[in-house]
Amino acid sequence: MTARILVVDDIPANVKLLEVRLLAEYFEVLTASNGEDAIETCENGKVDVVLLDVMMPGMDGFEVCRRLKADPATAHIPVVMITALGQASDRVKGLEAGADDFLTKPVSDLQLMTRVRSLVRLKTLTDELRLRAATTRNIGIEELLSRRLPEEEQTPKLLLVDERAASGRRIREMLAGKMDVDVVAEPQAAFFQAAEAPYECVLISTAMTGFDPLRLCSQIRSVDRTRFLPIVLLADAGDEARIIRGLELGINDYLVRPIDEHELTARLRTQIRRKRYNDHLRASVTQTIEMAVTDGLTGLHNRRYLDSHLKTLFDRALSRRRPLSVLILDLDRFKTINDTYGHDGGDDVLREFARRLRRNVRGIDLACRYGGEEFVVVMPDTDAAIAAKVAERLRAEIERNPFTVGKDGEAVNVTISVGVSSVLRGKDKVEDVMKRADLALYEAKSAGRNRVVAKAA
Repeated sequence: MTARILVVDDIPANVKLLEVRLLAEYFEVLTASNGEDAIETCENGKVDVVLLDVMMPGMDGFEVCRRLKADPATAHIPVVMITALGQASDRVKGLEAGADDFLTKPVSDLQLMTRVRSLVRLKTLTDELRLRAATTRNIGIEELLSRRLPEEEQTPKLLLVDERAASGRRIREMLAGKMDVDVVAEPQAAFFQAAEAPYECVLISTAMTGFDPLRLCSQIRSVDRTRFLPIVLLADAGDEARIIRGLELGINDYLVRPIDEHELTARLRTQIRRKRYNDHLRASVTQTIEMAVTDGLTGLHNRRYLDSHLKTLFDRALSRRRPLSVLILDLDRFKTINDTYGHDGGDDVLREFARRLRRNVRGIDLACRYGGEEFVVVMPDTDAAIAAKVAERLRAEIERNPFTVGKDGEAVNVTISVGVSSVLRGKDKVEDVMKRADLALYEAKSAGRNRVVAKAA
């Protein structure tokens, strides 16, 4: 695993010590001697993890961390604060400033490398999600990421796996009022509970008899529903080998007993904050992709989706020697509706037509808004005769039941014209099917509108 690590310290000997350790593990190392240079490096270069000294002249590490986390362009970069301060309150202050981790000098190789590797993995995931978000939403990505998440005020839900009842009670008391904690003693029961309930973090004690706690970590990581659930290992002193193996398996963090209440809370909050951030990115990607292929007014698929999906349906029909039909539907004299009732009235008609269209086609049919007042329905496993009957049924319903527009609910009579075509064997192409349907629609409108015309060839 390689990554670019920024080491920030005003003492050259400290920088050199960390640089040598990191280079030995094949990390690429950047350095900065003050807070201003560190911020500039993060803004201008690809940095995967920042190792940040707290005690620096001018801008101290706490302020550097706060500034990095306040900027949407750098907020996703993991920050590990390193200091000679040994007080738990100092560690908590660093974590509350937004730091992802906190190490106390002298830093052991185990602590340094395991923390860095864990954060590099998380940064890789976040980078992938940010790239997808930026790709699907070419503008507005920074504004999107800087928004305060609506669920930030929600009380986090935590699952604690600990077979020692007294230990479970103590941790629950430490987190009382800060998190909702469910305690489960039996590992397999905990695994199923983690998959079923909306937990935001799992805290797993290594003190288990007859069961390897790392197996539970592995199981949680192997299931889609819990793959991205943060795991924090609660280890005993002298359990370094298990901690290293756990970090290799993908746990996010660990604490060593005896537990400091404030550090426990701060570390859990750090994991939950990062999970919510990444969940927000995933939801944004999903929503943006949905928006890209969905017509915002009617909720139907749009032409972009039709253009990409119709070829797939067409090729499938040919390979399976199954029929496929296409309807192109047009609302008659729609400009008159817009002129009479305004664009809001026209939008009411389009939305209602889309609802009726959905009711009259099957789930396997692809209904799209083609543009303006034109719609397309692709009907797999449907020959021309059946497609024409469906089109006629829809035409009759539209004519029979007036549309309601405006605040006053005024009734408006609407009619449609429909062109129908089907796939022909031989050298037929997608473009040919659409062209025949379009010609059929033109013929329907030329013949007086409010009718269905099917083109056999």
